[in-house]
Amino acid sequence: MLPAAYYNCGEILCFARARLPHRANGGITMEQLYHFSAPGRTEISGNHTDHQHGCVLAAAVDMQTDAEVRLNGTHLILIDSEGFQPVTVDLDDLSVHEDEKNTTASLVRGVAAAFQARGCKLQGFDAKISSTVLPGSGLSSSAAFEVLIGRILNGLFFENKLSAIEIAQIGQYAENVYFGKPSGLMDQMASSVGGLVFIDFADPKKPVVEKVDFDFSHCGHTLCIIDSHASHADLTDEYAAIPTEMKQVAAFFGKEVLNDVDEQSFYASLPALRESCGDRAVLRAMHFFEENQRVKFQVRALHNDNFSAFLTYVNDSGRSSWLKLQNVTALGAAKHQEMAFTLALCKKLLDGEGAVRVHGGGFAGTVQAYVPLDMLDAFKAEMQSVFGEKSCYVLSVRSAGGTKVTIE
Repeated sequence: MLPAAYYNCGEILCFARARLPHRANGGITMEQLYHFSAPGRTEISGNHTDHQHGCVLAAAVDMQTDAEVRLNGTHLILIDSEGFQPVTVDLDDLSVHEDEKNTTASLVRGVAAAFQARGCKLQGFDAKISSTVLPGSGLSSSAAFEVLIGRILNGLFFENKLSAIEIAQIGQYAENVYFGKPSGLMDQMASSVGGLVFIDFADPKKPVVEKVDFDFSHCGHTLCIIDSHASHADLTDEYAAIPTEMKQVAAFFGKEVLNDVDEQSFYASLPALRESCGDRAVLRAMHFFEENQRVKFQVRALHNDNFSAFLTYVNDSGRSSWLKLQNVTALGAAKHQEMAFTLALCKKLLDGEGAVRVHGGGFAGTVQAYVPLDMLDAFKAEMQSVFGEKSCYVLSVRSAGGTKVTIE
């Protein structure tokens, strides 16, 4: 149970029951209980553009992962996450464990290894974790967890030396190298920085991050996330194929990522590209070039308070993801096409109003919809009648992200 009081420390919402003792060596005590929090995120625009060093528009949301932390005097990190088996990570062994891929332990070990490599003197602790970020929902429960662990290590053992961007990069490192998923940096960045942010990953070591000042609550629409209840199990290969195929196209031009490829040269080379890389890879590259520009158009629309244009771009993004990126239905799935069904039902209920799109990795999880306020009750009721009571969630943008720890 989290304490009633909380403290908004600039870019992160932090919880605390006790004041860290003032010590010359920055030490902390085993008797005290510390509280940390990191939000989930929703991808507003930029579906699968980040891993190609493109642009994204994302937002931290009011679903979050929280931790109660106490030092345990050992070299072990003990994670007790509500609804999951406990996890133990030995700080004396922070190497990659191949048999640990795709597990919570791998993320903890990877984040700890990155901190240790930066000179952080780690100590063991017990963490009791609870979360309102739906697992497999496309709201990046894994990124929120990575940022949370980074926040704990940064606050308790590293005097908050690392920035929000650096903590996000550590989270991505843990997910790529230790967990084994070749993700981009958007999820961790949105959770770590907080608010509504435009991020340009042209230089992934120094991404450009800009806060976008727009209040979705004043535009006559509600941001909804609809859970298709499709499982992410056994989808790692589907996710990995997207950046792999995009990079195959980039390699045709002697580049590593599509953002470094000239778009005109790409379209001038379509016959040879189709022969070399195959049609799906080419279609996915087409999606990247269009989606990357669309992000910038959407940011401009929000800056100009043109929400109608913004919604048009949302729908365009959804069509491109379905037709070109092809991250709605997994290969060979005939009987179970939950995401496609959810998108189709949303479009029917909205009847030309609002907007709907797949967001995040795709293939499973959730669909994002912008629903007019006067349609919300009927929309939500229909979704719940089809998918169950806990299937349609109304989200708000959370201004706090995950950088600093402030202890009362």
